[in-house]
Amino acid sequence: MRGPIAPPRVPLAVTRAETFHGLVEDSADRLRRRLPQLARVEFEVLEVPPAGELPAGTAGSDSVPLGGVLRGRDGRPDRILVYRRPIELRSRGRDERSALVHEVVVEQAADLLGLAPESVDPRYGEE
Repeated sequence: MRGPIAPPRVPLAVTRAETFHGLVEDSADRLRRRLPQLARVEFEVLEVPPAGELPAGTAGSDSVPLGGVLRGRDGRPDRILVYRRPIELRSRGRDERSALVHEVVVEQAADLLGLAPESVDPRYGEE
């Protein structure tokens, strides 16, 4: 038998990267409903942090960033970055990964807006 085992868009056919993007989009949508000032902010998934963001001598340690913020310039919107591979390596299952993604998105949104994470999402840290 040749061809795909499952039809497209069935959970079996969705890649890990697509699933991860969905988790980030879900968290972003939850925050946008709560905080309208995030409406123009772009949420972007990168595989790993750029090499310049890693502190010297920290490869493989807990100090690898899970997310970041890029301030908009020259008419470009602000961007919240979420790094997929470090998050996947620190989470064991889908539920833990989903909670960690949301935590990272909340922390980066709080950093961008100059607020405490608990102000961005009152349930921050409870999961």
